Parts: sequence; C-alpha cells; structure tokens
Amino acid sequence: MPGYRDLARDREFRALLVAHVVSVAGDQFARVALTVHVYDRTASAGLAALTYALTFLPDLLGGPLLSGLADRFARRRVMVAADLVRAVLLLFMAIPGLPLWALASLLVSVQFAGAPHGAARAALLPQILPDERYPMGQAVLSTVTQAAQVAGFLTGGALVAWLGPGLVLIADGLTFAVSAALIAAFLLHRPAPRHAHVRAWPADLVGGARLVWGDRRLRALVALACVSGFYIAGEALAAPYSAQLGAGPAGVGLIFGAYAAGAAAGMLLIARQSERQQLRLMPWLAIAACAVLVPAALRPGLAVSVALFALSGAASAYHLVANTSFVRAVPDSSRGQAFGLAVTALRVSQGIGVALAGVAAERIAVHLVVAAAGALGVLAAGGAAIFWWVSGSRPNASRSDGSSRWGGTSRSDGPDAGKRYGRS
Repeated sequence: MPGYRDLARDREFRALLVAHVVSVAGDQFARVALTVHVYDRTASAGLAALTYALTFLPDLLGGPLLSGLADRFARRRVMVAADLVRAVLLLFMAIPGLPLWALASLLVSVQFAGAPHGAARAALLPQILPDERYPMGQAVLSTVTQAAQVAGFLTGGALVAWLGPGLVLIADGLTFAVSAALIAAFLLHRPAPRHAHVRAWPADLVGGARLVWGDRRLRALVALACVSGFYIAGEALAAPYSAQLGAGPAGVGLIFGAYAAGAAAGMLLIARQSERQQLRLMPWLAIAACAVLVPAALRPGLAVSVALFALSGAASAYHLVANTSFVRAVPDSSRGQAFGLAVTALRVSQGIGVALAGVAAERIAVHLVVAAAGALGVLAAGGAAIFWWVSGSRPNASRSDGSSRWGGTSRSDGPDAGKRYGRS
C-alpha cells in the first residue's frame, strides 16, 4: 500500500503541488483585496458580494466551452498558457484608478482562463498518480491547498491594509508566473489523450453533458457539490459581516481563513477513513456544512462566528470524496470536458448563492442572511442526500452496473490508465 513518502518522492506531483499552492495563496490575497477595495469604494454589501460572485459566475460559460481544451491539447501546455494569461490580466487589474466596470471585466477574464487549467490539472492527476496513489494525492493536494488559502486569507487582510490592493494584485500575478515556470520545467510531456473527442465544440459539449447526465450517480455527486451555493454565504458577506462586528479588513481575513482552515482539518480527517466510510459520511457532511450556520441568527461575536465558519468548512470536506469519485468514474478521453461541466454546476451554484446573499444583505441584517442560507441549505442538502441514496450509491448497496468505477483498482481509463507516458 503506497504511503505519503511515495508521493513526496514523485517529482511531478511535487511540482504540481507547489505550483498550485503558490497560485492559490496569491489568489486569496487578490480575493481579499478586491472585496475590501469594492466595499471601501461603494460601502455596498451587494456590490462587494457581486465582486466575489464574479469569481464564480464566468464558469457558466468557461467550464463548458473551455474545459474541453484539456481533452484536445497537451495538458501541460494548456496549464502553462492559462497561468501566463492570468498573470498578464492581473497586472492590468493593478493599474491605479481603474473603473469598477473594467476591474470586473478583467476579473471575469481571469476566471475564464482558469477553467481549462483546472480541467487539465484534474484530468492529469490520475495519470501522474495511477491506481491507489490517486485518492491519497488528491487528499494531499486538497488539504495543502486549503492550508494555502488559510495563509493567504489571514495575511491578505494585513497586506491590503499595509500595501494597498494594487500591489497585492501584482503579487498574485507573479504567483501565476511562478506556477507556469514550475509546470513547464518539471512536468513530463504527455500528448493529448489518444482517444480524445475531436468533434466540433457544440457536439463535444453535448457529449460531455450526456455523459454526466446519463449516470445517476454522477448526477447525485454534482447535486451534492452544488449545496456549497448555500453555505458559501458567510464567505460572500465577509466584508459587511466583519464591518457589522467592527473587525475591519483583519476580520475579513479571519472569516475567509476560518472556512479554509476548517476545510483543511476536515480533509485530513476524512482522508484517514476507509472508502466505504467516506461514502457513508459524504451526504451527512453536506447537511452539516449548512446546519452549523443557522446559529448565526443569534448574532454571535467574532470568535463564535469564526468558529461556526470553521465548522462549516470542516464539513465541506465531503467535496474531497465527491471529487475523487467523480474523476475516477469518467474515461480519460472525456475527463476534462466532464470535469469542466461539473465545476460549472458547482461554480454557478456558488455564484448565484453569493449574488442572492448580497442582494438580501442590502435589506436584511447580514447575520440573518447567513443563518437563512444555512437553513435553506439544510433542505437542499437533504434532497441531494436522498438523491444519492436512491441512486444505488449507498456504501453497502449492491451495484452490478459497473461499480468498479467507484473505487478499487478497476478504472474506466482504459488499458493505458496506469502508464506514465510524458506530460505536455
């Protein structure tokens, strides 16, 4: 049975991990900077939340239309190109006095460029870490990513107060340049998937949608992932929530960091469970991620609020199980497109949730909006959990319709799934 030392000895995985962590930390600097910057300029909770929502909504188009690039072209090349495009765009965002509409347009463009990068990374990881090492590598990548988010959020508020938003955005651009350099230097060359779908984009998109929609368990996993559109309300309203408590930019960083720290701890715990136990816990954690926000209706202080957000983040670790199960269930030739569609559903649900939370916060106290989102999320998560159970996906369910796709060593990647044949 492979262990964490095996992962540490893999040069490709180390490079991928460091590149991702560096860019994630920089992203959190920028996220805090933009949220605080817009709220300071407008004093509007709705516009601050809308700015945050812009980091999710572009996936409505970017996910379906651009994720397929990870199945058409060499995946290393896709990742490097996406990183360089984002680095340049962030430098433009740092121009002083940029109108809000221009800032928003550049932010949307940055998110568009991120869609093929994420799809390429997700599709490539099972090739870098075949068989039993893949779930372990996914757990490590997700956990360390959350730790990078904690560091980025906790220091982001202080950096914005000290340096200002412009320099923080430049720093984020540099992290993408570093990520591109690491990927280009240390990841092996791999050609585009051997059996990649080369149909026209509309047909490719429809084919990916049919693949996801045609499998009831994939649909259930996507439904569980979309529950995050409810419990994300605390993050979406971090700036006005912190202002309501008199905590300022530092409080914004603490709220963001609480979610990320909780998620990191939750992933460490769930990664230690057996596959059967992970699948059993997944729907209950989705419900818990929303339920712990309901006490925000009592308007707790900063310490208690941060604790609630951390608990919500810890329960959100169920995404690790959903992600691993989804990626392993999809053939390599369609993995980029299918993953992009799943991420689109996830991000759109988050973007809509963020936008609605911001609109509601213009008329209702922020803490009540967070609590209401949690209560509605419990209902949505309960429905998604039932969908998961009736789909025949209980850990002890009898699955004669290809259950090998959902764990174990049998994979749907085809006979070449375990080969390490260069990366592009």
